[in-house]
Amino acid sequence: MMTRRIVLGELGAGLLSPAVAAAGPQSRAGGSPPAGYFPNAIFETHDGRKVRFYDDLIKDKVVVINMLLTECGEGVCPAMTANLVRVQEALGERVGRDIFMYSITLRPEFDTLPVLKAYARQFGVKPGWSFMRGEPQDTEIIRRKLGFYDLDPKVDADVRQHTGLVRIGDAPHDHWCMMPAFSSPRQIVSTILSV
Repeated sequence: MMTRRIVLGELGAGLLSPAVAAAGPQSRAGGSPPAGYFPNAIFETHDGRKVRFYDDLIKDKVVVINMLLTECGEGVCPAMTANLVRVQEALGERVGRDIFMYSITLRPEFDTLPVLKAYARQFGVKPGWSFMRGEPQDTEIIRRKLGFYDLDPKVDADVRQHTGLVRIGDAPHDHWCMMPAFSSPRQIVSTILSV
């Protein structure tokens, strides 16, 4: 059964072109966050590297970001990850070179580095796609800054109702959008290459 957020996200993306489906009140014209918008919170990748969110992950890069739970009760996250694996395969060697993929756990207290590493291995994720965790308060800030939240506080407080969206950003050109992570891999790749 799909959650309300996923259904609404898919409906919204169906009504808008993915390239103009910029989400969140933080966006300026074109969907770009203002300078200094993303903090430099420290995150750890599934391969044990410590990275600064803005300087190491976002600045001067084209990025594809989603949020997940490795233990996802409704099966949304495994299906989303499997779909994004097809996106990674379609992009080929560009992933890790000029396009970077990031999956951030919503429950860093449970999704330890070994758990994230096993999850990435389970799906055959290749280099250029990092699964990561941060401190809970940093994860919450980043979640909101990226637009992965619900306006209804009750729905937003339930981590099981997390969004099935992917955030795509071209930081050098200040272009950002969101689209359902269940869109066809071809559509996601097209959006990544056109954003």
